[in-house]
Amino acid sequence: MKIIHLILGKANPERMNGVNKVVHALATQQHRAGADVAVWGITGDLSDNYPAREFATRLFLAQRNPFSLAAELRQALREQAGTPTVVHLHGAFIPVYFSAARLLSALGIPYVLTPHGSYSPAAMRKSGFTKQVYGRVFESYLLRRAARVHCLGQSEITGVQRLNTALPTALLPYGFEPPQPVAAATPAALGRFRVGFCGRLDDHHKGLECLLLGFAQFANLVPEAELWVIGDGPDRDRVAQWAAAAPEGAVQLLGSRYGDEKIGLLGQLDVFAHTSHYEGLPTAVLETVALGVPCVVTEATNLGSYVREFGCGEVLPTADPMLFADALHRLHARWQATAGARELAPQCRQMVATAFHWPTLLPAYEQMYQQALAA
Repeated sequence: MKIIHLILGKANPERMNGVNKVVHALATQQHRAGADVAVWGITGDLSDNYPAREFATRLFLAQRNPFSLAAELRQALREQAGTPTVVHLHGAFIPVYFSAARLLSALGIPYVLTPHGSYSPAAMRKSGFTKQVYGRVFESYLLRRAARVHCLGQSEITGVQRLNTALPTALLPYGFEPPQPVAAATPAALGRFRVGFCGRLDDHHKGLECLLLGFAQFANLVPEAELWVIGDGPDRDRVAQWAAAAPEGAVQLLGSRYGDEKIGLLGQLDVFAHTSHYEGLPTAVLETVALGVPCVVTEATNLGSYVREFGCGEVLPTADPMLFADALHRLHARWQATAGARELAPQCRQMVATAFHWPTLLPAYEQMYQQALAA
């Protein structure tokens, strides 16, 4: 069986795009397990400007018409007809996927769709009218013809069932390979209680108003508190405005960081916060928790059940500044009681090593693809 991950982009892990990161990780682990796997990327730039990788990659030029498939991509898909192949589409409300789905259906090639949080109720409210109109014509076709809709968490199952209760779903998280801890290039000062965020600065998605205003409530009572915001995006100016509610100098906007530099920063945190309104499965949380850092997450991250099970942080029902501030006070009290020691580090590492262990999860992916072939 051949597995083809079809995505927008190049599966470059050194970008702030979470889908590219998780597809890179999934394809790498599948290749290491002996699967015949490749990533096919639709992109406006055909240059191989990404780090070395273990799996095969093919790039196809994005067309001016968002519904159009490049002739080379059409031919490449036709060459798979009659072979045991499953195409795995990543993302939702992507016009070119409608055209890909029509061609795949005509060729008899099954496909799996992972929406990466795009069908969760909060995500559906963004550009809601446009999505309703587009969904009735195009997205509904994509979903009806999918052999499986792969959901990363319960919020996605809820969203998919609201669209169509008859859709065949598979609930399966991604695995995660913990990063190696690295020493920070410039170690931060001792005695500070550091809260961190890492991701795209998009308030509608990431709940940044909750993050900044909740932290401000907390920091106005805790002089040693700092918030490190790693990332960039369309709401950077709004983040800077919200940061003014905190004591001067308490919020540091660090911009985008990658590789060892990013890991070095994350490893110095005392708490990692992810107050998203919707997610598929945020790798930034797993990346930081694997370093032994407890977290505060919303239920919408799809990580709440794991955080509660392993006892490695706090879970918010919604992205609410007051609830976030209260959670920080509880974790700060534990931090004070242990003189800054990472009391929850063992639980944090156990969560990632147990619930997101690739060798345990890969057979379930194999089964999902086999079911798609048999559908």
